[in-house]
Amino acid sequence: MFSRDRWNEILEVLTTNWFRTVLTAFGVFWGILILILLLSAGKGMENGIKGEWGDIATNSLWVWTRNTTLPHKGLPKGRSFEYKLQDVQSLKDKVPNLRIISPRNSLGGYRGANNVIRGLRTGAFGVYGDFPSFIDQEPMDIINGRFINQSDINDKRKVAIIGEGVKKSLYDIGQEVLGTYIKIQGVNFMVVGIYRKKNLDGDGEEAQNQIFIPFTSFGQAFNTGDDVGSMMITAIDGVSITSLKDRIIKVLKEKHKIHPDDRRAIGNFDMYEEFSRIERFFVALNIMGYFIGILVLLSGIIGVSNIMLIVIKERTKEIGIRRALGEDPWSIRKQILLESVFLTIISGMMGIIIGAFAIYGINALLDANGPVDMFVNPTVSLGVVTIALVILIISGLLAGFIPAQSAIRIKPIDALRTE
Repeated sequence: MFSRDRWNEILEVLTTNWFRTVLTAFGVFWGILILILLLSAGKGMENGIKGEWGDIATNSLWVWTRNTTLPHKGLPKGRSFEYKLQDVQSLKDKVPNLRIISPRNSLGGYRGANNVIRGLRTGAFGVYGDFPSFIDQEPMDIINGRFINQSDINDKRKVAIIGEGVKKSLYDIGQEVLGTYIKIQGVNFMVVGIYRKKNLDGDGEEAQNQIFIPFTSFGQAFNTGDDVGSMMITAIDGVSITSLKDRIIKVLKEKHKIHPDDRRAIGNFDMYEEFSRIERFFVALNIMGYFIGILVLLSGIIGVSNIMLIVIKERTKEIGIRRALGEDPWSIRKQILLESVFLTIISGMMGIIIGAFAIYGINALLDANGPVDMFVNPTVSLGVVTIALVILIISGLLAGFIPAQSAIRIKPIDALRTE
């Protein structure tokens, strides 16, 4: 029950010596502020690094071919081989829980030799032969026109979707793009879409300098037939691609007569494993932030406890009189604990408020000056603030427990003799 007299007494005790109270509160204030800033900085790094992945389906595996390193079934080591379109169906039949398999072929590359011409302009761009499903694995914003569709695949249409970087290189500002033609290694393709990548691939610029054409058109135009250069394989939700990776590789090895112990022939990149490693790193970083923040906060709590012991010493006679008049020991203990918790929460809340303003200022600077690499939108969630408040309450109780126990152990007769 709320007691005005009790709270008046708490305020009187804490304001009797303002300077001492402020110095005591500063330790708690500083500990919470450090905790908030460390966690927000960790979140900013997490946002930045995970932003590099964009909306890519991280539960995916890239596979490609390399030369074999072991002879097998009469075939020599060092031989090269190619995946085939039939491999896609084999994987679907023999490996359960696969959601999407997108075969791909590619040529050229950003900063390579010029391979695309439009009129008098030329450029070097990555050209990829893909299926429509690829956009579900590596999302991109189609800002004009459309992406590859199944009719393009079936009819082997020579259509192309270009990035914003390609548009800037080959077209004038304001010039109509859709319906025009570009020549890729001597073959004309009609532009039907313009994209902007959601993820930052490489240095960001390369991601916007790519051209996507139908897989079947790629095979027809550049004589690759049903060869497949690489495949992006995505598992269903709830099943990690890492758990299926060995089975996928085994199927491909059997299909292409590769020795089971040949670890090099099937090149692969497990995106789920890499992304999980990043997530584990940030879990560890958050734990470290809590650990450091709580250690700093602990020094403040020790300060509060020491000051409360001094306050008890100064109020020995008062406590003795209250005990002599019959006040319950729990009432005195409750008084000391409330004073400790009140001081701790007030100073901690100031730390949270100042921390919030600091985070707001950092975000304002980032908005004004542009994003910093791998550091985006540092924030703390409501959950973190709630945890901080719980830590403050527990800390306040711990800080007041020893002084409270010391107070109720004072015998009334001894207290009354104290000068």
